Amino acid sequence: MLDIPLLVRVHLDALMAAQIDMGVCDAIERNRPVGKPTAMSAPHLPKVAGIDPSVPPPAHTPAPLPTSAPVTTAAPGAVIQDRLAGWVSDLTTLHELTERLARTSLLDDALDELLRAGAALVGARRGLVVLEPADGLGPAVTTGLGLAHADLGHIETVPRSATPYGRILDGLPGADGGSDLVGEAGGGPDPRHREVAARLGYAASYTLPLTTDAGVRLGAVVWLYDEPAEPAERRRHLIGLYLGQAAEHVDRLVELDRARTRLATVTEELLPSRLPRVTRVQLAARHRTGPHGGGDWYDALALPEGALGLAVGSVTGSGPSAVAAMGGLRASLRAYAVMEGEDPVAVLSDLELLLRLTEPARSATALFAYCEPARRKIVLAGAGHTPPLIVGERRTEYVETSLSAPLGMLACWEAPSVEIEPAPGETVLLYTDGLLHRTGDPMDRAFARLHAAAASVPRAAREDPGAIADHVLRTVLPDGLDASGGAEDVVLLAARFA
Repeated sequence: MLDIPLLVRVHLDALMAAQIDMGVCDAIERNRPVGKPTAMSAPHLPKVAGIDPSVPPPAHTPAPLPTSAPVTTAAPGAVIQDRLAGWVSDLTTLHELTERLARTSLLDDALDELLRAGAALVGARRGLVVLEPADGLGPAVTTGLGLAHADLGHIETVPRSATPYGRILDGLPGADGGSDLVGEAGGGPDPRHREVAARLGYAASYTLPLTTDAGVRLGAVVWLYDEPAEPAERRRHLIGLYLGQAAEHVDRLVELDRARTRLATVTEELLPSRLPRVTRVQLAARHRTGPHGGGDWYDALALPEGALGLAVGSVTGSGPSAVAAMGGLRASLRAYAVMEGEDPVAVLSDLELLLRLTEPARSATALFAYCEPARRKIVLAGAGHTPPLIVGERRTEYVETSLSAPLGMLACWEAPSVEIEPAPGETVLLYTDGLLHRTGDPMDRAFARLHAAAASVPRAAREDPGAIADHVLRTVLPDGLDASGGAEDVVLLAARFA
């Protein structure tokens, strides 16, 4: 086996790695050693396998270097090794930033992550992304990094044609982006642009389009510099690669956001646009659809002889099919309530039969209450649904309803109705189990949490059912009803009796 010195092996490995990137001839020419390694410049090489090869003396001797300006010659392959190390570092950084972006599942979170990662790559502290898909279907979003809403408002007062991102969005000449100085000496003649830049304290910007590989324009990204500056070529190359991946991810989230918006719109249209006004009863409802679109619903309708019908329910499953089933179930319950609303058991029995015939593979929970406000009397029945909660000055308690399986899971109806009489000023809360599931607690603890929230309603808020509902939701759901973390629908219907 040949005993090749380690130094020679290192340089050969580096040379082979360079040949892969720049070609054999270029690599040999660029990395031709200036001086020979120590082992190879000796008069006699060590014997290898018994052979003593003699090396003839060189034909000339290199001139000595001036002592006044010593020059240190890098070892062969050192430049290549440094370059390879830089490439590995850049690829590692790009991989980490792309992975962080891929973990975002909401459009707003993705835009925030894009701005932060891009600012790190181009060496800026502030920036904004203007999302404005070219197809005009939205969503139109402007998100800032290190910029308040007022700052974004100031930037929007600049004519779009005077800003690089505006030219990109409008498809005007010079829509490729790049660096832009906004001082008196450059960056466009628009005085409003210079005024806003001076107000916000930035002197230069770097703008790039947010475009997919298929050429679909989604928007533009701008990073702002406090002083006249622009990213180096290496940084420009990295941010270009990063935005290429980011555009594909943002494009997918845009489509997902559009689908969620359409589904939420359909769901809201299937629910009551307004609550009826009935003497001696105040009503308030709170409803939020989960990100996947569920089948939770509520209803309130005026019935003959001054009566009032209240209903809440939930259909199993999610997505468009669950929303469609929910709409059909709610419409059917309204018809049954008008015909025989004074008997909630009969209403739910008819609903049970309808669900078994039309949706045999689906089940649902429902609760229907027939209210006589003049007598402060409520007759209710439930099918696998959570019990109502009475909130008042002297009591906060759950209504003891008869146990029953959900709709679609009974051969016949057996659970009887329950009659309650709320005192003047008491509020009855009807809700779906999505409110309990969003807490993340086991059901027994979730029920206790809801009870504690209702019991802690301030005295000043007890006269307004909307204020009661808001307090309960804020207390039960610390992240708020508008938080996007919960996958469940939430329905809360409050009826306060005078």
